[in-house]
Amino acid sequence: MNEQEIQKRRTFAIISHPDAGKTTLTEKLLLFGGQIQVAGAVKSNKIKKTATSDWMDIEKQRGISVSTSVMEFDYKNYKVNILDTPGHQDFCEDTFRTLTAVDCAIIVIDGAKGVEAQTRKLMTVCRMRKTPVIVFINKMDREGRDPFDLLDEVESELQIKVRPLSWPINQGQRFKGVYNIYEQNLNLFTPNKQVVTEKVEVDINTSALDEFVGESDANKLREDLDLIEGVYPEFDVNTYLSGEVAPVFFGSALNNFGVQELLDCFVEIAPSPRPTQAEERLVEPTEPKFTGFIFKITANIDPNHRSCTAFCKVCSGKFVRNAPYQHIRQGKTVRFSSPTQFMAQKKSTIEEAYPGDIVGLPDNGIFKIGDTLTEGEQLHFKGLPSFSPEMFKYIENADPMKTKQLAKGIDQLMDEGVAQMFINQFNGRKLIGTVGQLQFEVIQYRLENEYNAQCRWEPVSLYKACWIESDDDAELDAFKKRKYQYMAKDRDGRDVFLADSNYVLQMAQQDFKHIKFHFTSEF
Repeated sequence: MNEQEIQKRRTFAIISHPDAGKTTLTEKLLLFGGQIQVAGAVKSNKIKKTATSDWMDIEKQRGISVSTSVMEFDYKNYKVNILDTPGHQDFCEDTFRTLTAVDCAIIVIDGAKGVEAQTRKLMTVCRMRKTPVIVFINKMDREGRDPFDLLDEVESELQIKVRPLSWPINQGQRFKGVYNIYEQNLNLFTPNKQVVTEKVEVDINTSALDEFVGESDANKLREDLDLIEGVYPEFDVNTYLSGEVAPVFFGSALNNFGVQELLDCFVEIAPSPRPTQAEERLVEPTEPKFTGFIFKITANIDPNHRSCTAFCKVCSGKFVRNAPYQHIRQGKTVRFSSPTQFMAQKKSTIEEAYPGDIVGLPDNGIFKIGDTLTEGEQLHFKGLPSFSPEMFKYIENADPMKTKQLAKGIDQLMDEGVAQMFINQFNGRKLIGTVGQLQFEVIQYRLENEYNAQCRWEPVSLYKACWIESDDDAELDAFKKRKYQYMAKDRDGRDVFLADSNYVLQMAQQDFKHIKFHFTSEF
């Protein structure tokens, strides 16, 4: 049984630059999976149904996704798990962590803008992990760039070979549709956000094509297809699975176009759950015993219940409700009476889950990001880094009556990995470090709305926080004495040096040869 269940799973993340249309694509996939009946217009104010996958108030106000949502649906006998990631660069850390929990990724690119900075960064993570990717070039119903130029740009910018599996017929106002190279049929475009367009079986070498799209577009399509066959090698699934070649699809997610082609091909060729690397050994999904790791924690998904949910990726075996599992870091046995799976905000309790699935575990403060659960074996799954922050502010209590609420709120938000907290050893003040300005706003907003606590930010000019360690205790002591105003501890009690400029950091690295300076927390 297990074997079949594993083969049916497809767990992937959708990644892109902000505004390339990622949340819209997620919605349309859910529409095909029968999970939502009508697509919400995300940005238009006329329709008050906001996107299903953005549930935090601040996301609705700004039209951006701040935290990764997990959604699952069934499609054609496959079980698909989507992890929607924040495109906004201030939240890239959350996205990097999410990429550790998926087996493949879909990259969304705006047809008018091409490859943007954020996409490059995320692709680097996929390359490091050899994650297979499929590219979806969106917004073909707007004036954009030449498709061949876009393909060249994807190859050079993302450093991966491409192979188009569908091809646009014109674009913008004159956009007629997409020819599906993978299935060899034609999809004619009628702009409509709610319904799905018709498919036409047509032999492109006959005059039937001219009737559908007009003579000049038909000839252009034939030339383009000849060129594609000439330039790009035949599509081979194995080069995709090994992360060498990215299949490319064209369409318009907002108008529901080209999405089904993407989904049909995706469930067919995407990998089922793959082995996961632990520090001790490689864990195969087909092993009989359950293992999993926590890659994300979110507080207050349901505003009526003050609780956290820890998201656990099942790596092997079968997760069963109420079964005893070992919480490795704490050395405790834990049981879960109400594990859940998500469809955006609606969650349902489940009895069991298989490798590739994401299970929501109620968390009353026992989990940290990166925790491992097993049936007793001592395993540590690795690769959930925190990056060294680049923006810093002191956090101060603005309402002395609410000191406890503030402390609790900060603790929970830090467990969630929204930002990092350091305690300055010199003055005992709490310092919050983030990768972007927007995170300070999110923290303040959520402290106020979820914990009823007021905070005030005080600026501090720092260049970088880095973790330090050394085998030479005397040198470490000397360093701490000399830099005592700039020493802090992180929440795990590790030493952190707060460098106030690049120059100071370089001098410290030169003067103290035996101290290692780390820029991620994984060491």
